[in-house]
Amino acid sequence: MAGQGPTSDIPSIFGEEDSGSGRGAVRIASVAALGGLLFGYDSAVINGAVDAIQKHFEVNNASLGFAVASALLGAAAGAMTAGRVADRVGRLAVMKIAAVLFFISAIGTGLAANVGMIVLFRIVGGVGVGVASVIAPAYIAETSPARIRGRLGSLQQLAIVTGIFVSLAIDYLLAHLAGGASNELWLGMEAWRWMFLAMAVPAVLYGVLAYTIPESPRYLVARHRIPEARKVLTMLLGEKNLEITLDRIQSTLAGESKPSWRDLRKPAGGIYGIVW
Repeated sequence: MAGQGPTSDIPSIFGEEDSGSGRGAVRIASVAALGGLLFGYDSAVINGAVDAIQKHFEVNNASLGFAVASALLGAAAGAMTAGRVADRVGRLAVMKIAAVLFFISAIGTGLAANVGMIVLFRIVGGVGVGVASVIAPAYIAETSPARIRGRLGSLQQLAIVTGIFVSLAIDYLLAHLAGGASNELWLGMEAWRWMFLAMAVPAVLYGVLAYTIPESPRYLVARHRIPEARKVLTMLLGEKNLEITLDRIQSTLAGESKPSWRDLRKPAGGIYGIVW
């Protein structure tokens, strides 16, 4: 799946002189990083179910391989569109969309009647992965004081590997309880189905907690919602340096050019390398 670059590549709204406690920013970043946990879970959950899926649906290796890899198609689409959508509707709205996508993927894949449905809902989950891989680092950078920005940015990476670990641990536990991933566990459903269904729990948690954190001040200023931006900045920084920070955000936005695919072109020809 998509790897993440350092959040230092994303413009911060804060300067080095900002000296708030950062406790609010830590809580906010932790909620945003739940998208990374779902990223990791969705990426790894198929590992414990793949043999059971092949046995249950009696598919060949090529079809099975496509079902496993299909999430990458969604991840690519999600990563390419998330930034633009977030600029239009806001960072929090995109987080909620990602939570819904993860939830749909969990339920749809867990209840799939054929391998085609698994492919479909794996793609849906992949879109959630792509969205989470873009929006979480951006949001964390836009709400983090400079002095702890790197540490908070690393929460996304920690959440991804934690999600992978949790996914594999749940795969093992459910298979062990059922005596094998192909065996029935609860409600007449096989253990491999519950491996996917389990992702619905953190997906709901992610969506609910997204309602408890503020919108990005950078986005609010960009949409000319200055009173709301001032309220969020006051929560994050207190009154100190509030107007300086607002001026900095406005100056940064005024100096930005609209990104396009042409930005990938090198002056001497060719395109810049992309880490994916």
